[in-house]
Amino acid sequence: MSISHRFGRSTAWIVDRPGWAYLFLIVMSAIATVGYVDPERVRNLFLPHAKDPLEPVASSVANTETPKKPRPNVEALEMTRSDAILVIESDDVFTPSGAKALRAMISSLEAIPYVRNLLWMDRVPVLNIFGLREPLFPKSEASPARFVVARERALKHPLVKGQLLSPDGRTLIVLVNFDWLYVTSDEDCSSNLRKTAESALAEFPDVKFTVGVTGQVPIRLTMMQTHERNNLKFRVIGYGVVILMAAVLFRGVVSVVILSLGPILGIFWTIGFLNFFHLQDNPFNDVVLPVMLSLVGLADGVHMMVQIRRFHSAGMGERDAARAGLQEVGLACFLTSITTSIGFWSLTLAQHEIVKEFGWSCVLGVILTVFAILIVIPLAYLSRPAKFLRTLLSRKILGIRLEPIEQQEGFIERHLHRVVGFVDLILRYPKPVAWVGIVVTVVCAMIAMQLRPDERRSSFLPESAEATKALHQMDKALGGLEFSEVRIHWSSNVASDSTEVLKVVTQVDELLKSEPLIGTPLSIRSLLDALPGDSPTEERASMIELLPPPLKRAFYKPEDQYATVTFRVLDIGIAKYSTVFQRIETGLAQVVGEHPEFRLDLAGSAIHRWRNLYRIALDMGSSLGSETIIIICVLGIVFRSVRIGLIAMVPNIFPLVICATWMVFTGQPLEIVTVCCFTICLGIAVDDTIHFLTRFQEELPRSTSRKQAIRRTFEAVGTSMLMTTMVLVAGFFTVTFSDLRDQRIFASMGVLTMITAMVGDLVFLPAILAVYTVPAPGETAVEKDRPTA
Repeated sequence: MSISHRFGRSTAWIVDRPGWAYLFLIVMSAIATVGYVDPERVRNLFLPHAKDPLEPVASSVANTETPKKPRPNVEALEMTRSDAILVIESDDVFTPSGAKALRAMISSLEAIPYVRNLLWMDRVPVLNIFGLREPLFPKSEASPARFVVARERALKHPLVKGQLLSPDGRTLIVLVNFDWLYVTSDEDCSSNLRKTAESALAEFPDVKFTVGVTGQVPIRLTMMQTHERNNLKFRVIGYGVVILMAAVLFRGVVSVVILSLGPILGIFWTIGFLNFFHLQDNPFNDVVLPVMLSLVGLADGVHMMVQIRRFHSAGMGERDAARAGLQEVGLACFLTSITTSIGFWSLTLAQHEIVKEFGWSCVLGVILTVFAILIVIPLAYLSRPAKFLRTLLSRKILGIRLEPIEQQEGFIERHLHRVVGFVDLILRYPKPVAWVGIVVTVVCAMIAMQLRPDERRSSFLPESAEATKALHQMDKALGGLEFSEVRIHWSSNVASDSTEVLKVVTQVDELLKSEPLIGTPLSIRSLLDALPGDSPTEERASMIELLPPPLKRAFYKPEDQYATVTFRVLDIGIAKYSTVFQRIETGLAQVVGEHPEFRLDLAGSAIHRWRNLYRIALDMGSSLGSETIIIICVLGIVFRSVRIGLIAMVPNIFPLVICATWMVFTGQPLEIVTVCCFTICLGIAVDDTIHFLTRFQEELPRSTSRKQAIRRTFEAVGTSMLMTTMVLVAGFFTVTFSDLRDQRIFASMGVLTMITAMVGDLVFLPAILAVYTVPAPGETAVEKDRPTA
């Protein structure tokens, strides 16, 4: 007895004992519903009761408490962090009317209850050693000549030029921090700020200002709002297009409804279960996961529906047709769920948390969806509503007798003979075609090795969003929104007020200024150089104490033996900074060589992303590598042939390397989204191959030659393969209209991969099977090379 028949017997209870199957569906749906309503109730059942945390904390503190050096009770000036940033652009900044408009705008913003404080160029701390304020921004009554002088003074101020004002004097920023007690809506942190500023500036029609809002909070809100908006939008579009495609292909209302029930229930279970594991907030889970599960479920569901309808139209009863469909296709569906889960599980080997969580979510989703498909489709086909609809549609309506729905031929079925003829043409020349497929795959794989990883902050934002536009404006005018820094530590052997500290800070500062992509370094050296005097910076150590404490402690903390040099980073792709940061690290190492009592470290979010870039490449390599090996092993075990496993990988690696080659030629980098897409598409693309191989193993013993077995196999599963490809392409294509760049990339790669996967299964797989598989029983040497009829 073949493994397909054994699997069919093990799943026959779904048809023969439907009561147990319905009970299983009810229990699973009830558990998933709890995940939507009250997931904490289930979590608490499995979480251990926590001990009172106060006792161990208290004892730990008592044992480890050490005396600390006294710290000044001073709040350091914070210029690298703020809740929001107003980006203001105008040619009238340093004019009397422009000054009046800006001050009116600042007053309006400060009157907002939830605005805790503002920092702009007219509020920077005093640098004058005598504490006398030198206004950077004259009053509106000042003469034009004074505004010219003020502009020159502002562009020489270390806290203004490149920090709060662009070098050309046209773009200024206002750093905003919120009092969260008074924030009542998301709009308060973004659009309401801009509206307040624009309303105040509108009172001065003789000057023209443009205002944008970006920063930490607006960017985060934009990401959340975009995902929430796309969540419903693209689920509806994706499911609608998939159902429409299924209706066109099947030409049957009953079949489409039955086909849709399995994926819908699988997605319902998955989202509910994800809530138990705190995985529902992953950015890929709100749009990509449901659409992907619907496509995976429909791919297996199409194969099962085609077989059940075929058996039913051949004269079998409904129950026998459902049982035979499970036997013929159930094993292939189960194998595809295993291999697809392997592909998604390989994502969990990644070091990036988003990728790892998405991998676990996909594994759970695929397992639940395949259970839903295997149980729901046979039950739905045998249900009384489905029988009633089939009977109704088979009767005379308005005097016209409709053809029974099971006997209607869909679009693919009517034109399948054309594709079979193409397969016959491939089988006439199997060796050249097989070698072409192998060579093209190898060459494209070598080209794909040129892919380089990259990442941008704006990748997760729609280009049309206000926060994104303001971010790009800051890139162009101020050298970037994102800050990083060089942290300088020195040992206790070095006096904090020694000239060596300032000498090291100066060297670091000069090193950063030598890099064109590094924006406006700022340090204690910058402040000292702005003070009167011509002596070198390292000889001004005594003047540090004359700086205002909030300003000094922003860059220099002698009690911690610590200083810092901050700089801006453009959002142009972190890969472009790879050589820049490498040169900086080399230069820092040289400085440490000259001053061995010091330690210099690059730090910041941009540095973190750069250091972890290699992980993306490693994630892709480990994911695809482990996935490939495990799939080969699984197929080898199931089909009892390592050769079959190796053969299966050629048509499935082919679409991935084609897609990677396209990325290389179009200049696209390797990003998190592409790593996910490569792994996911391999898991999905192998589904049709498994269905083909499963049927081929069934047909080979009953055929006189491998070519005959291949032709019969394609006649049996070709309709399903073409249908699933069209449905998958349609589903992925809907997401290409997303306003998120990452989702568009994911969808476009999915479309390209599915189309090329069909080429691999339609062209290369038959040729390789005809050449490299074990001959059919009784196949002679002459028959091996004989063309198919």
